[in-house]
Amino acid sequence: MISSTSSLQYVHKKGLFGDHEDKNEKNLIKISEVTNLLIVQIVQHKRSNVSLRDIKVGELNLSNKTLEVNFNNDTRILWTGPNNWLLTSKNKELLKNIHETFNETDFAITDLSHSRAVIELEGENTKEVLKKGCPFNFNELNKNNSINSVFNGITITIDMIEDYPNKTRLYALRSFGESLHHSIIDSCLEFGYKNI
Repeated sequence: MISSTSSLQYVHKKGLFGDHEDKNEKNLIKISEVTNLLIVQIVQHKRSNVSLRDIKVGELNLSNKTLEVNFNNDTRILWTGPNNWLLTSKNKELLKNIHETFNETDFAITDLSHSRAVIELEGENTKEVLKKGCPFNFNELNKNNSINSVFNGITITIDMIEDYPNKTRLYALRSFGESLHHSIIDSCLEFGYKNI
């Protein structure tokens, strides 16, 4: 059996850090690494005439609406550009369904599961942390929106999962995972944070 190695196993140490003294622990930013996700990029070829209305992954449609995320309990489909989506799911068996649903003459399917580091931030100051390293106007980012941007020079995809408290997932190339983690925790120091 092949086991996957966590991309942050050497840097993500559990505990309380930063300015956490005399603060209620529930008000600290919580940082965690998300592992064991199926992550698939789906791209519709320019010459494809297939209607997106005719395609479902599980029960979810692909949407070409800017920033939109379609989701259910296990799966999220993030719009990442025109005719381009990032599917993430706890259900790894979904990959077989994806290959059966999308023919290669109309779509390019790429399994990115082992090539991404995924960091989850949760807490009322999450957007303040992201503002420190990302040029996006986070006042415009709402629940079930996603964007592609940079955080201190590292290309990331941001998935806004919840509004109250703010909960986001950051996806970066695995090779930049440790650098992104260090950059995120530096930005969290003034608020205090808990690695979980």
